[in-house]
Amino acid sequence: MSRTIHFLSGLPRSGSTLLAALLRQNPMFRAEMSSPVAVLCERLLPVIGGGEYSVFFDDTASERVLRSVIEGFYAPEPPDAVVVDTNRAWCAHLHQLRRLYPSAFVIACVRDPVWIMDSFERVVRANPWAVSKLFGPAPALTVFDRVEQLLSPQGSFGAAWQALQDAFYGDWAHRLILVDYDVLAAEPERVLALLYELLGLPPFQHDTNNVAYAGGAAFDAALRTPGLHSVRPRVAAEHRRTILPPQLVQRLAGKMFWRDPSQNPGGAFVIAPDQEAADGRWRASTP
Repeated sequence: MSRTIHFLSGLPRSGSTLLAALLRQNPMFRAEMSSPVAVLCERLLPVIGGGEYSVFFDDTASERVLRSVIEGFYAPEPPDAVVVDTNRAWCAHLHQLRRLYPSAFVIACVRDPVWIMDSFERVVRANPWAVSKLFGPAPALTVFDRVEQLLSPQGSFGAAWQALQDAFYGDWAHRLILVDYDVLAAEPERVLALLYELLGLPPFQHDTNNVAYAGGAAFDAALRTPGLHSVRPRVAAEHRRTILPPQLVQRLAGKMFWRDPSQNPGGAFVIAPDQEAADGRWRASTP
């Protein structure tokens, strides 16, 4: 496949749908709020790497089959398209992606966990009669119940949080680009310009005052969580008070490890606020 492919992952409620919507303004990009490709690959891994059929797969065959899933899904796209496949699971597969696509990056959107949970809670409260599938079978009657389930290792946040750290502290972190939501919302043009530079693509003028994306409605309806992937037409930082109780804020605060350059042993690229930087961001390629 001659077309370029990268991956979009990271934490929920951190701007991945917004970033995909912005990238889609450029005709060369193919990006959605999510895709099933990572799930398809995960279903194949137990067959390839374990059980009776694993004897049919050496490294070459394994890579060929997994690559065929990704390339087959995007076969209708033009050969010169830049595909950005989105799934929160990709951060957990960085060591495998580097074998399939050595030049690919995983772009991981991140955000203060306090505001991630605040955002989840606002979506839930906006749909008071819907029983969201974001939570497990146990009743999630209060914000404490909902946060607890989201934080669990199988929860929407917990699974993504573990995968992000696995990638960030792993051997292939230099193929990881972290985009902090606070910078994306406040300075989208600068974030996009830096992304284009890192991906080796020619600049493109995006319209951050006219963002459109309507592809998530059916997905959100299936989750019984309308508005989960809605995107406002204008990109701007929003200042508001949190609706989380103080106990939860205290529990979640101070966990933004990616904002500390000394905590970047693998040399990931990080676009995040920095109090000492005059331009409001820093980019780390080395520890």
